[in-house]
Amino acid sequence: MMQQILQEMYIEPDLLAELSEEQKQILFYKIRQEQVRRWNERERRDQSSAGKKKSNRRGIQWLLGSDGEVWVWVMGDALGDKPFEDIVEELMEERARKQAQREAQELRRVKEAEIEKKFRDAMAKEKARFAAEKWKEETDDRKAAKQEEEEDRIREELKKCEEEERQRGEEEIRQTEEKRAKELYISLKQEEKRNERDDKEWQEQLRRSKAADEEMKCKARRARDEYKRQSLRAAEKGLVAGLSGLFHKTHLNGSGHNRRHGTAAEHSSPSAEASHSHATSAGQLTSGHYRHRQHHRYSSPVTQSLTECPVWIRPTRPNSRESIIRWFKEEQRPKRAGYERSSNTIAPWFHGIISRQESEALLTNAVEGSFLVRVSERIWGYTLSYRNPSGFKHFLIDASGDHYNFLGVDQNRHATLADLINFHKEEVITTSGGELLQDPCRPRSSAADHGGLFL
Repeated sequence: MMQQILQEMYIEPDLLAELSEEQKQILFYKIRQEQVRRWNERERRDQSSAGKKKSNRRGIQWLLGSDGEVWVWVMGDALGDKPFEDIVEELMEERARKQAQREAQELRRVKEAEIEKKFRDAMAKEKARFAAEKWKEETDDRKAAKQEEEEDRIREELKKCEEEERQRGEEEIRQTEEKRAKELYISLKQEEKRNERDDKEWQEQLRRSKAADEEMKCKARRARDEYKRQSLRAAEKGLVAGLSGLFHKTHLNGSGHNRRHGTAAEHSSPSAEASHSHATSAGQLTSGHYRHRQHHRYSSPVTQSLTECPVWIRPTRPNSRESIIRWFKEEQRPKRAGYERSSNTIAPWFHGIISRQESEALLTNAVEGSFLVRVSERIWGYTLSYRNPSGFKHFLIDASGDHYNFLGVDQNRHATLADLINFHKEEVITTSGGELLQDPCRPRSSAADHGGLFL
């Protein structure tokens, strides 16, 4: 199952939801390793192909310093440069001054237009009035002269008022320019402080991100150490997949073959016992060859004819309840999955095909450390549901090969499902969670059909 995930570099969301947090961590670590391996392979392939091609591209050459490195000039750090803070301060003052000048120029233009329009309209009105009066009193020369004198006086007064108005407008514009320059300077200073504060927040976020990465690395390192420790522990207890050949020899050949094998073992010589001990501890390939040889030696003709029949080819993943039942009957029952290790009794912790909600309902009133095993409907394997103080945990057990092991958490391989359960009654599943299998959760009814697996 893990090899298929690493080959496709994809895991279904439903299957991902079944994994615990530590299972997700280890799965992420494995996927990341595969990505790095593929990247390095592609880099080596690109480098080898790039060496064969001639490059016709134009290149650039960097100016080098006295130390042989690329010459870099940092503003404010070279000899004779002003400090960076002084340069920034001067730039802000210059920007504020120019902005204030532009705004003052615009204000001056608007003010000038207003003044001109105001006195132009006043002059037009006076001219119209004088023209009307002159038209009426055209015959009176003295009155016309007086009117001209009055017009000159009014003109002078208007010019004087215009000059005073212009001076007052200039003073207001100058004061507005100074005030605006101060406001812009203060605004730029506040902007600089906000940028510094944002930079500090970014640095804090970066520090937290690095701390989270370090914590993830520590978790992955602890998971690898736990895997090595449990592998050594499993090898010492003799529960690894190397015993699968002996298991199949004992349970697949029948009671009569067991008796013949027992008689032959009693009369075997010390050299034969040593040879049998060496074959048991050899490894998975040796044990598989030993199982194949013993099966042909002690199997009856009926059994041999059955094994020569066409084998059912299972799909990649379970696609129906019927396919799960057929897989269990044809592949798992011969391995005594769901039975006690040393008897033909169905194990009390095995519940067959039940849903996740049903398993949690069974474990709701159970004590801490209670557990049950159910057939998974998403992979070719099982799900171990565990009761902890805060709720429930569900661990996937991969049974797609000739061994049983937890998916992502524990890479120890066990010959039977009962061996895996018995092993974790003494060894925790994960170091961080400390899950130790204590009390099996029995079915509510003694007449349970286990989803039709044993019919």
